[in-house]
Amino acid sequence: MSILPQKSEQSSLWRLALALYFASAFALAWPWLSGAVTIPWDAKAHFQPQLAFLAHALHGGQSPMWTPNVFAGSAQIADPQSLIFSPPYLLLALFNADPSFRAADATLFAMLTFGGLGVFGLFRDRGWRPEGALVAALAFAFGGSAAWRVQHVGQVLSIAWFPLALWLLVRALDRSSWVYGFIAGAVAGLMVVGRDQVAFLGALVLAAYALYHVIGDGWRARLRAAVKPLGAGVVGGALVVAIPLALTLSVAAQSNRPAFDYEDVLRGSLHPASLLTLFVSDLFGLDAPLRDFWGPPSPTWGPTNQYLARNMAALYAGALPAVAALCVGLLRGRALKRDIRFFALAALVMLAYALGRYTPVFHAAFYIPGVDMFRRPADATFLFGALTAIVAGWCVHKAMSVDLFADPRRHILPMVAAGAAMAAAVLTALAKGKLVAAAAPLAVGGAFMALALATLLHGPRLARSRPRLGLVLLAALMTLDLAIGNRPNESTALPPQEYDILRTDTKNETVALLKAKLAEGAVAGRHDRVELAGLGFHWPNAGLVHGFENLLGYNPIRLRIFAEATGALDHAALPEQRVFAPFFPRYRSLAADLFGLRYIAIGVPAGEIDKSFQPGDLDLIARTADGYVYENPRALPRAFIVEDARQADFADLLKTGHWPDFDPLKIVLLEKPQKAQGAPVGDGPARAEIRHYGDTRVRIRVEAPRGGWLVLNDVWQEWWSAEVDGAPAEILRANGVFRAVALAPGAREVVFAFRPFSGLLRSIRAR
Repeated sequence: MSILPQKSEQSSLWRLALALYFASAFALAWPWLSGAVTIPWDAKAHFQPQLAFLAHALHGGQSPMWTPNVFAGSAQIADPQSLIFSPPYLLLALFNADPSFRAADATLFAMLTFGGLGVFGLFRDRGWRPEGALVAALAFAFGGSAAWRVQHVGQVLSIAWFPLALWLLVRALDRSSWVYGFIAGAVAGLMVVGRDQVAFLGALVLAAYALYHVIGDGWRARLRAAVKPLGAGVVGGALVVAIPLALTLSVAAQSNRPAFDYEDVLRGSLHPASLLTLFVSDLFGLDAPLRDFWGPPSPTWGPTNQYLARNMAALYAGALPAVAALCVGLLRGRALKRDIRFFALAALVMLAYALGRYTPVFHAAFYIPGVDMFRRPADATFLFGALTAIVAGWCVHKAMSVDLFADPRRHILPMVAAGAAMAAAVLTALAKGKLVAAAAPLAVGGAFMALALATLLHGPRLARSRPRLGLVLLAALMTLDLAIGNRPNESTALPPQEYDILRTDTKNETVALLKAKLAEGAVAGRHDRVELAGLGFHWPNAGLVHGFENLLGYNPIRLRIFAEATGALDHAALPEQRVFAPFFPRYRSLAADLFGLRYIAIGVPAGEIDKSFQPGDLDLIARTADGYVYENPRALPRAFIVEDARQADFADLLKTGHWPDFDPLKIVLLEKPQKAQGAPVGDGPARAEIRHYGDTRVRIRVEAPRGGWLVLNDVWQEWWSAEVDGAPAEILRANGVFRAVALAPGAREVVFAFRPFSGLLRSIRAR
């Protein structure tokens, strides 16, 4: 029997559902919005410095397209994680010169909440009930990977755009509207701008929906109707994503990780046992100290050949969505109905993809172009969570619309199914000897499972008699469930003071010492680099916040020649993560001097990192609460002039570290033979003075009576261009990884400028 409310009630019920959604979202995000906790790990160690750099650059009159503050220079404009192409964070940076932790966190939760509006739009357009929309939107925004992996800011932003793009695409196809098609494409473009695996998979799901919409009886008519909106969508998406994507793909070809090996990728597979977290949130001790975690891939499970953080296995989005999908969608077979079938099938495909090595789906998907650019199949849990939320919300809609369980005899199957899910969790804990550790989570999970069953079995009567009260109770149940099941924990919320060094006004003594020493060097005409290693997870990108140039950094993407030269990993949080390379074999080396590495702040004595360290290699200048600060007195200037050049095989130099016998202040190594230009105009000393050193522009005044080469010890990258006295000049790759410009004799002004767009065109033509 249908129990849909009268049309006259619909608008007020939808308004109430939206109000309850916003109220629940505010309540669930409050621990972060209040400032009591902050989103930790990558959100602070990686993305907060990126946001700080973006804001400081914009308010300092600089271009944020290149940063000199990590990895001897990095192309921010091509980095998917720089936030330059993220509208919410770009707006935050434009209006806030120094974004706080709370502002950054609020922006992320606002985006997730905003994404949930796409779920409401989809349900409203399809004539599905507001109860289902409310459950689905809360499950999407505050459940599954979106909740447990909130520290992965880039991926969370990508999934936040997905429901909006999906809703607009569905509307565009249903109405054959090129306007909605164009908007859908633009929003999908904002998702794809994330340039991560979540965006990639989201784009595949949208494309699959478009195909699904067309196939079947009468496909020719549907195809004709779809041409306009899909064509407009392609245009809208291309306008948003074409340039960022082209920039990223170009730099990816020059980077340390253009693609991943199949076996390496499989290590990022989701273990099938993780599916139990759909029903019991903290079954494996996910929010306890790491030593108490017993889920895969912990030692409790033996070798699993997985390489995943524990929060990547968390799927909980509330007991009601899980029970509704299980009992209505699966057991009653309603998920196979045409109006929800695509979303259910897509969710299953995303789950199979996430399981990686445990199903054949990922093996087949690995042949899709682009899949090998990403390292974790488990990232598909973001899409699985979003799609499952829609399916679960539809199941709630169906249960509230047609009283599927009016006959008490039909209560037995849902109760057995829910009991079987709980029994599987209990038996797993028992088999692993963790029943005592899992007792509390099992009790809480069982309680919410019972409440969800009661809502599913008896909710239709309340929906018919008192729909507003029903909505309020649904919101209360979902909010309480998610507030407890996905409560702030070590993976999602830590005290803000733990990240104090990432505040511009920090009083940290190590940061203060480095700033003071660098300022002294600047007064003396130097432009020095520092190294931060082994100090903790949140230290490597501190230079982006404080404006000093760290030789290392935290980013999975680095220029290949820099990674080969220094051995730099994506992180240097632990002492063992500071590794060397043949080109840069130790702290006392020519490479260290060329990089201008003057100050080294590390968490342990230098000899524990540099196994070749000898007394006198570095000068210990301070012992702070964080570690040891050393000085390298042999660090060379950032810019200087040499009067002779010698040809060298840079590939061999980077591979072997066999430097020729030469003085780098007199001779520069180049890939091709070069001769000095012009006749001498005098006999005085050659000098180079940096008059301006900005993020994307460096101006140097040189006096070279006998001509020669200006060497700039910044990493070489093909999108930089140079001018000598206003005339274009070639930037030569020098001494393996640095830059040089040939000089005719005389006094001149040399300008280096980062021009990514013209550089991209040159790169395309060259290939």
